[in-house]
Amino acid sequence: MPYAVVVSDDVREFLCAFDEKSKRVCKKNLAKLSQPYPGGGSGDKERLMVDGEEVYRLHIGRTFTAFYIIDERARIVRILELLPIKEAHKKYGF
Repeated sequence: MPYAVVVSDDVREFLCAFDEKSKRVCKKNLAKLSQPYPGGGSGDKERLMVDGEEVYRLHIGRTFTAFYIIDERARIVRILELLPIKEAHKKYGF
């Protein structure tokens, strides 16, 4: 059974500023998180430890990185941040 994908208000605002092509590409890739674990489904996903917490990331092309958590009980994927890839590497060092 697929997971529901929930986007934070900050991510929604960030997406609204994109041109139509970038919005379409990001939404298409975020939909891949209905199967959120690395190795499942499609997409370049990875499990990370950030400040002692389990967080996952999804690369969206060579342009953006989405960071998310998985609520296994509720079967929900929460997109916490969507950042340009360079900013993501600076912030998280990955």
